[in-house]
Amino acid sequence: MGTAFGSQELQSVINPFTVPLRQKLPPIPKKKKVIVLAGPTGVGKTKTSLLIANALGGEIISADSMQVYRGMDIGTAKVKSEERGNIRHHLIDSRDIDESFNVVDFFHESEQAFREIYAREHVPIVVGGTGFYIHALIYGPPKGPASVPDVRKKLEDEMTEKGSLVLYERLKGFDPEYASTITFRDRHKIIRALEIMTLTNQKVSFFEKGMVPSQEFDFRCWFLYMPKEILYPMLDLRCEKMISAGLIDEVKKLDQEGIRKNTSASQAIGYRQCLEFLNTAQSSDDRHHLMETFKQASRRYAKRQLTWFRKEPLFRWLNIHKTGAETAVEMIIQDYEQS
Repeated sequence: MGTAFGSQELQSVINPFTVPLRQKLPPIPKKKKVIVLAGPTGVGKTKTSLLIANALGGEIISADSMQVYRGMDIGTAKVKSEERGNIRHHLIDSRDIDESFNVVDFFHESEQAFREIYAREHVPIVVGGTGFYIHALIYGPPKGPASVPDVRKKLEDEMTEKGSLVLYERLKGFDPEYASTITFRDRHKIIRALEIMTLTNQKVSFFEKGMVPSQEFDFRCWFLYMPKEILYPMLDLRCEKMISAGLIDEVKKLDQEGIRKNTSASQAIGYRQCLEFLNTAQSSDDRHHLMETFKQASRRYAKRQLTWFRKEPLFRWLNIHKTGAETAVEMIIQDYEQS
């Protein structure tokens, strides 16, 4: 026959073997902070990021889809080794021109870089203007099937034959919601979208619904900008300086290494225009045309970047022309330390 316990006696027997409920629950992990610095091309992201990294003990992860390629230096405004000082940089010069690199690679390699940076007790600072990559970093890589080489090649051949506008109009007919987020110049995104729809018979927008920011990282997002009437003349001058610095010779060398076979790199701003120039008689008129198309493409790209990041709710906009770089740096550091 079992022994009978009163309620108080029973509790005294149980207590040594139990822990209060609130102590049993695992602590809620604190999200690790990541500074994200975006902005249109030529706005001054590199200078600002180096100042922040020096102040906080940071390491920089490039979110520029072309800076991963060795040899694409002048046209991508790649930060020079002497400018980096002791600041470690990631996802710069990590691929040869004949190797592929895509948004999924960027996502996984960036997260690996985060973990290495945290292990060194440093601060990760993501810097770049490739909105598609930064969006994927925050919300996760695009959903959808893996690329199928035969399907991709067929679409790329059609793009070459008919042009991006024709394929963009087809995309718009199938998925106007997604098409409204890009332009007919976004050749890679058009091809990928049509590939997804070919393989799944689903709209691309179907795969993008319900995306939420990472639960592991606290992304502190900033978008640096300045008025177009100030930025655009700066971009024109920047293009002239790149040509004077030897961009055409850089593209000649890359052409010998097979840049035309890389559909992403060969379409990059500055590189595409130089490759077209190399196909001409290279007269003074041809050189003038190169310069004008290069400047126009740079301005258009800056405009697309401004449009893209207006749709990104986590970003706070800083008019760096008005605040100045030093004040912008102070604001970003203060937010990081106090958030």
